[in-house]
Parts: sequence; structure tokens; C-alpha cells
Amino acid sequence: MKDQVSRYGVWKVENTWSPTLAKQLESLGYGALWIGGSKDSELLVAEQLLEATSSVVVATGIINVWSTDPDVVGQAFHRLEGRYPGRFLLGVGAGHRESNQTAYDKPYTAVKHYLDRLDAADVPQERRVLAALGDDMVRLSGRRSLGAHPYLTTPSHTRHARDLLGPHPLLAPEQKVVLGSDSQSTRAVGRSAVDDPYLQRLNYRKNLVTLGYAEHELRDGGSDRLIDDLVLQGTSAEVAERLGGHHSAGADHVAIQLLAGTRQPSVELYRDLAQDLGIFNAAA
Repeated sequence: MKDQVSRYGVWKVENTWSPTLAKQLESLGYGALWIGGSKDSELLVAEQLLEATSSVVVATGIINVWSTDPDVVGQAFHRLEGRYPGRFLLGVGAGHRESNQTAYDKPYTAVKHYLDRLDAADVPQERRVLAALGDDMVRLSGRRSLGAHPYLTTPSHTRHARDLLGPHPLLAPEQKVVLGSDSQSTRAVGRSAVDDPYLQRLNYRKNLVTLGYAEHELRDGGSDRLIDDLVLQGTSAEVAERLGGHHSAGADHVAIQLLAGTRQPSVELYRDLAQDLGIFNAAA
């Protein structure tokens, strides 16, 4: 499955996906469709996207361990595998512990327990990935899954994660993107997306400090330097070149989250980016 996801995919929040969009993005050449922030134990959204497409990998990015039932997820995985063999990748992670008032385990412990339940349900390790920021979680992803799917990171984190993982596990970071030539406007879109909720969450703040950002850069919506590093901005050609930084740092795949402010990005924007990434299917 590591080879199936190809170099680039699209990451979108669960409720913004549609079967029509999935089919369009597959036709443009994207190799994986990531369903972000999923609380869907039955994997019904993934099933809709798989049904609408023919070969693209559909992945959760991620199923939240605090709000889904691993036994139900395991049954749903086998349902999808029976109907669409070899095309579904189960992304698992702790998400935002602060949002779940009933959670008592530490995130690392909660993820390990969840994986134990998936093992009991016979969900293969090579068909799941872990959201991983800290070193322990990155190492766990290499031991007990296909690899790591880090969120809100930079190529420097990708390089460090690859060092921890070694050469073989999948490394598929998410990367936010805003297309446009007006840096003031694109930065405003990026800052809005990053500030709330991510700069309010302890795990992301801790990771950003580890990456070398000062505490003051995380306040008041984030410094320009921080936002420009976390959200790639510019023309599709400029962004495509910068996305290559993750691959140079050791990524196998980059899950692109295209932002457009209060609107959903148009298919034309995805097409422009696909052309400059060199993945565009001319028949689309």
C-alpha cells in the first residue's frame, strides 16, 4: 500500500467530502484522499468515497481514539476490504484530548490500547497509519503500523521523523496550502486556519517549540514566520516547488490541505496544482 498512495494526495475535513469531488480528484491524478477529523466508527464516509472512485486510496486522517469504538471500526474495515480490496488505509490518532472530557489515559497509552483492539479484530498493521508528532508516537507508528501521518508540521519535522522511522515505514505528512499572489491575503487565510484550534492545543504548541519556534511566535495568531512555514502560499508553481521540500526531507507522500478562507477550494485550483506537481491526468 505504501506505493499505492503515490507522492501527493488531498486532505479534507470529513464533512467537506463528497463522492463527486472524490471522483474528480482521482481523475486529476491525486493518489490518496484523506478524511480528516473522523468520528465515524462505521467508516460510512470512506465507503461513499470508495464507491465513487475506482483505484485511488481512501484514508482516514484520522479516526479519533477518544470518540470511536475500535471493535466497530474493525468490523467496518473488513466490510470495506471485502467490497473494495486493498484500497482503504485506516489512520488512527489521539486528536485533541482537550475536547474529550471523559478521557483519562495519556494519548500514547490510549493509542496503544486502541491498536491492541484493532489487532484483536485482525486489522493488518500494514493497512493502518498513526498520527504522530512526538518521538514516542513516531516510533510507535513504525513498530505497529505502516507508518506515520504527522499533521501541522514542516520539512524539518519530516526529516527528524524519517530519522526515527528508518527508511521503510510510510511517512505521509499533511501540509496546508493557500494559492494566490497576494501574500497579505493568503497569510490571513493561513493564520485563521492555524490559530484556532491548533495554536490553542498543547500537543501542537509543544511540537512547534521543539521545532525551534519561540513561545512568543505562538501568540496572537502566530508570527508571520510561523504561519508562512506551516501554510505554503503563492502561485501553484511556487507551492509545488515548496511541497517538494517534504520529499527532500524523506516523505513518501504529502497530504495537501488546500485552504480558501470561508469557501471550499474549487476543482480548478486542485487542477492547477496537479499540473505543477506533475501528476495531472490530461484526460481529466
